[in-house]
Amino acid sequence: MENVVLIIHLLLALALIGVVLMQRSEGGGLGMGSGGGGGAMSGRAAATALGKVTWVLAAAFICTSVALTVIAAQNSSSSSVFDRLGTSAPAAEDTDTTLPGGDSLLPPAEGDAPLVPRAD
Repeated sequence: MENVVLIIHLLLALALIGVVLMQRSEGGGLGMGSGGGGGAMSGRAAATALGKVTWVLAAAFICTSVALTVIAAQNSSSSSVFDRLGTSAPAAEDTDTTLPGGDSLLPPAEGDAPLVPRAD
């Protein structure tokens, strides 16, 4: 089922790319040059056949995207990543927290005196 929806999704993507590339340009990029009446920023949208096909393909593309998301969520909800690997989670390792000179990297304990800089 997932493969069928995925193939339909890919065909819709290719068709959507083709239809968008076949449409007529509306002028300059980002709405530049739309000083006339029928530009991209006007209230009236051109209702051409390619425009309608673009909307239908876009809606179908979104529907197949949602369907693929739902199918993937159903397939992965029964197990975790560690269940699929077949191993348990790694145990925490004890790390050495001392510097080579013997100083500790940990903050001082409550009873230790604070280190105050001296002005010599």
